[in-house]
Amino acid sequence: MTTTDITTIPSIDHHEAMDLQAAELERAITLLGTLDPGDWTTQTVCPDWDVRRMWLHVLGACEAGASMRENAHQMLAARKRRKELGVSLEAGLSGVQVAERDDLSPTELIERLRTIAPKTVKGRKRTPRPMRAVKIAIDAPVVEKWPLGYLIDVIYLRDVWMHRVDTARATGRDLVLTPEHDGRIIADVVAEWARRHGQPFTLELTGPAGGTFTAGTGGEPTAIDAVEFCSLLGGRGEPTGLFATIVPF
Repeated sequence: MTTTDITTIPSIDHHEAMDLQAAELERAITLLGTLDPGDWTTQTVCPDWDVRRMWLHVLGACEAGASMRENAHQMLAARKRRKELGVSLEAGLSGVQVAERDDLSPTELIERLRTIAPKTVKGRKRTPRPMRAVKIAIDAPVVEKWPLGYLIDVIYLRDVWMHRVDTARATGRDLVLTPEHDGRIIADVVAEWARRHGQPFTLELTGPAGGTFTAGTGGEPTAIDAVEFCSLLGGRGEPTGLFATIVPF
């Protein structure tokens, strides 16, 4: 297996991010189409969500990405919810997305997601460069400021990808993974993880979307499944050591 120095991993740019999001949404819709009626009420690793509510959140995010008016509406409602409930803006936004779509059946959810997905990618793709450079305040899962482009390009991609993982695990469905698509997303996560903790390491990620990554010298060699690695960084499970370094999804 080829060993990759994390400094050689290029960041996902806007154009590549849109291609990856289009492919990821297609994979997600395909997975949802395989679910049985009972699968939709299966509890996921996210405490407040069964499978249906998880994808109501994704649908809401996609509809906001396709419409500036819908995006503005969701953000206003999310700030109101944050104030009323004392939650993070992220939790307020997710809550609004789910609550406003909670009457949708699984079939209706899939059809709306299938219809909106290309419009979502188109809407995000046309976000002007100066707007993507604007810094926005984030209060969860980390407290920091991000360029809007990082949210649009990277976080929305990781969000759908991780929820596809969550759904496959909750329902026992096969998780489709390829080096070209999932491997690229995971390598980007590794590179950001390395920047965030700044320690030397040798990391072997197993599975079809994995690889071996290094930074510096003298790091303790570690091996872990590639998807499990991302799950731990995304707040699922009980990470220890460097795996406790949060990478936003």
